Amino acid sequence: MFSEFGASESIGVILFCLVLFFIFKRWWPALVTLIVAVPGGMLLNEWIKVLVHRHRPFVDGSFVDWSGYSFASGHTIGATLLYGQLALFIVPAIKSRRWRVLTLATAGVFVLLVGFSRIALGAHYLTDVLAAIFFGMIWLALCVFAGRPMRRLRAPVPIATGGAPEVASLVVPIEAVGAPTPIAPRPSLSEGGRAVPRS
Repeated sequence: MFSEFGASESIGVILFCLVLFFIFKRWWPALVTLIVAVPGGMLLNEWIKVLVHRHRPFVDGSFVDWSGYSFASGHTIGATLLYGQLALFIVPAIKSRRWRVLTLATAGVFVLLVGFSRIALGAHYLTDVLAAIFFGMIWLALCVFAGRPMRRLRAPVPIATGGAPEVASLVVPIEAVGAPTPIAPRPSLSEGGRAVPRS
């Protein structure tokens, strides 16, 4: 039962819903990060399976699909990538530290349930599951690091405007930073020495 949380069908359905939601909201950086992190990491794991070429613990079974190789666990790395990435999306928006910890713990519980259910079914060794969790976390960390420049381009920055007793603050896109600031014309002086603003 818990193994289904990491099945490719379940992950595909959740990914499809998230992609539609991000497109509707026009959250393009989050959409790119999601696609690279989850399907990209799962494809990388398939390459590792072929490279290591490790066989399953048992040659047959009535509860699991025995096709493919054992190292590393595809269900486990899929769960690690999907629920880990969801937690990374959600945690920055949560102000309460308690709810942040609860969100991360929930994602971790889902991953562990998927991983150890694969061991209980006889589909993987313990090292297959641990390696999948490790590879998944490393891949997520790389995706977070690589996505920083893209997120910075979308981040608003505060700038101060003068000309008033109090300082006003405007939030503008970061692309506007560095644009030339228009210079106000200097007032001309009349014969009496008083400043007369130019029209």
